[in-house]
Order: sequence, then C-alpha cells, then structure tokens
Amino acid sequence: MTPVKVEIVASDDGYQLLRDGEPYVIKGAGMGIDDLENFAAHGGNSIRNWTTSGDYQNTLALLDAAQVNGVTVALCLSLASERHGFDYNDAAAVAEQLAWIHAEILKYRDHPALLAWIIGNELNHSYTNPTVYDAVNAVAELIHELDPNHPTTTTLAEPNGDVLAEVRKRAPALDFISIQAYGALFGLPTLLDEIGFDVPFMVTEWGTVGYWEMQRTSWNVPHETTSTEKAELISRAHREVLAQLDGQLIGSYVFLWGQKQERTPTWFGLLLESGEETESVDVMHHIWTGDWPAKRSPQVESMLLDGRAYTDDVVLAAGGTYEASLDVREPQDQSLRYRWEVKPESEATQGGGDAEEVPPNLPGLIADPTSATTSIMAPGPGNYRL
Repeated sequence: MTPVKVEIVASDDGYQLLRDGEPYVIKGAGMGIDDLENFAAHGGNSIRNWTTSGDYQNTLALLDAAQVNGVTVALCLSLASERHGFDYNDAAAVAEQLAWIHAEILKYRDHPALLAWIIGNELNHSYTNPTVYDAVNAVAELIHELDPNHPTTTTLAEPNGDVLAEVRKRAPALDFISIQAYGALFGLPTLLDEIGFDVPFMVTEWGTVGYWEMQRTSWNVPHETTSTEKAELISRAHREVLAQLDGQLIGSYVFLWGQKQERTPTWFGLLLESGEETESVDVMHHIWTGDWPAKRSPQVESMLLDGRAYTDDVVLAAGGTYEASLDVREPQDQSLRYRWEVKPESEATQGGGDAEEVPPNLPGLIADPTSATTSIMAPGPGNYRL
C-alpha cells in the first residue's frame, strides 16, 4: 500500500488541510460500523472512529471499504482513560500502552485511506491528572517517527481555556487539537476569542444538544427533542458556528452516523438501529452537496400524549387510558409506517459515551402501535418514555 501525505499549511486566509498536495475539505461524520457506501452517496467524504481494537468492526476492513468509496478515515488510537481506572503515574503501564500503540501504527500507517491519527478520545473527561497529556505527546512523537505522512491530534470534551493551555504545553508534538461539543458548540467562538486560541483545530464531535445540557422534567430526567428539532439545531450549528470558523477550523465530524443507546436509543444517532435515516441525514446531505436528497424524511409537526407535548411534564394516572398522536409532514409520494414503543426510563449514570443497556419495550400497553393516533394504557408508578 502507498500512503497519501496529509499536512496542514498556513496561508494569508488562515490554515488549510492538504491531501496529496491538494486542498481537502472534510465532509465528515463519526462512524463506528461500516455504512460507507450510503454515507458517500449522501456526499460524505471522511469519517472518524473511536478505536482500532473494537470487536464490532475490523479496522483494516473499514479502511479498505473507505478507500473503495472515496472516503478517508481519522483513525483513533484508544488510549486508556483515568475515569476508567488507568493511572498515568504508573510508568510501566504507560510504557506497555505505548508498545501496543507502536504496533497499531505499523499496521495502518501506509493505508491510502488514512487521513490523521486521533490519540485518545476525551481524555480530559472527569480527569484530575494532566500527566495523561505527557503520554499523548509521547504517542505523537512516536507517530512522527514512524509515520511522517499523517498529522496527529487528540480530542477534548467541551474544554475550557485552562485545559486547552495545559494540552498545548504538555503535548507540543500534536499537529492540532480537536474539540468535541454539542449545545456548548454555540459558545465555542467566544471561548476561542477570549483565550486567543489562533491555531488550527477540528471539531470531531458535534450534533444535537446533549442529554446533560437539556432542560429536565420535574422528576429530573432530560427532555428529548423530536427528530425535526434535532435536524434544525444541527443545521443552525453548522451555519452559525462551524461555517463561521473557516480558516481556522480544518474539519468537522457530525455525531453519529449510526445508532447507539445514550439515555434513549434515539438521542444522537442520525440512523435508527434498523438503518432508517432521520431528518438530520437530510440536513447533512444538503450541507455536503448543496442539494436536498431526492427522498426526504418525514418532518414532525407534533407528538402528543393526552394532548400534551414532551415539554409539558406529562404525568398520568397509573392504569388510565390516554390518546397518543403523531402529526408529521409527509414526504411527497411516500407512504409512512408508524411504530409506538413504551420503555421504562433508563437508569444509566454513565457519561462520555460509555456503553448503556437499552431499556426493554413494555408490551400490551398500546392499542395499535402502527397507527398515527392510538390509545395507551399508563403502566404502574414510575418514569417512562413514549
């Protein structure tokens, strides 16, 4: 395999990413499991992942599929995190991790689909020991020694000025820093201006507002917006924030091209578990191509339970029967299928994208789960999602 050289260059207009000597504009999404053909058909040209050692996706197969589909990959070397028990003051453990990383670099460094190396994901999440970034710097130096063709970065979860300064001081071998933010993305330009952050960077996760940022019910669980509200926010985030950072922002990756459980099965994924696309895919298609897809997703006008929306803190009497209704703007020449589900509220307390159990569906409560309007019998006392 022959590697393709990637570099960052400065010009009068700011910073630019070059691939094989030509300007490379990232049209990116986070993707853990291969859906590359569909992704590329929507105009995407680059993905980032979270590990080279996950059992759910063979990394070399992912790179090969990316190459076939004209897609590049920002490949993540999954360094252990302090919040999962790793001690970056343990020199032997750090050296063992570096030896593993050395082998990973040799496996993938020459693949033509490789765009950049991501050294650890959100290592600042709930951390107390900044020595982790000494280890990140050692990895960056090793990559520069073994692979002169691809730049290095690390990703930070909603960093403040102190964290950015600490990383720049301890890990000068990084070619750029990557930031991950959701609702907080709207405050990013002000933060960068206040701290004088004038170097190139990427936003390697962004999307709808996170569950930790949302208003909460009176029983202290986060409201989840509709798919249409999520699509509108993603469009606004790109227009009002990311597009305004041109010249310093050298790439961004929307989260998530796929599906995963984080408090609910539908919070962040642009796709459903069964592969259907949400309206946010339509928005990204438009951002990447300038056109809307030929087949649009349904747009949610309202979703009501007992005549009330999710913002109304809907409390029901156990055993009572209530009407649920979904009003959507139907795409032209498409028939719609409906599927209602009732689940107990997730009891997960994890953060940072850690794996969660999917709450089970509760059977026998919905009169007709396939109708736009149906009746639902309220289950026993507790917290539930419809």
